[in-house]
Amino acid sequence: MSRPIIAILRGLQPTEAAEVGQALIDAGIDRIEVPLNSPDPLTSIGILAERFGDRALIGAGTVLTIEQVDAVAGVGGKLIVSPNFDAEVIQQTIKLGIQSWPGVHTPTEAFGALRAGATGLKLFPGVMAGPSGLAAIRPILPKDALVFAVGGAGPENFANWLKAGADGFGIGSALYKPGMAVADIAERARKIVLAYDKATQ
Repeated sequence: MSRPIIAILRGLQPTEAAEVGQALIDAGIDRIEVPLNSPDPLTSIGILAERFGDRALIGAGTVLTIEQVDAVAGVGGKLIVSPNFDAEVIQQTIKLGIQSWPGVHTPTEAFGALRAGATGLKLFPGVMAGPSGLAAIRPILPKDALVFAVGGAGPENFANWLKAGADGFGIGSALYKPGMAVADIAERARKIVLAYDKATQ
């Protein structure tokens, strides 16, 4: 069962990419982004895409330019997540047949991103908007617009975010930190999945 949770693996090393990816997928998280400010991110994305691309959505985060979109596509990435709204980045991503999740924080950015063709919206930083901020924006957005809360969203408040209208989440440091043992990552992933399943029952 696929859940609308994107694992944010900031700081991932290529040498651990395969093991970490396997642990996440085994736990039930099959959407994975490696931020481009990680060490040698394109190598890690390429390893993940080659190993798991047939059963997981693999791509990059902190994508800021068209050139970066092209580079991620070149190693097999199928997911582009940005901290900001940039219409050209979104358009290039969609042109290449890749999912585009730009960061937005206001109705103006949200509508601009959707107009540019975004697959879904990354409410970021979620901690600044909070569930109440999303609840205020959600009624004006198209009903089919997907909104993932990132930053300030986690197992302890999944239910509050879902009630406010979140469709999914991006989880970073609550799931992965550089140097963490694979067994610990796997355990965190299992707990996050259980918390999500409980919040959606």
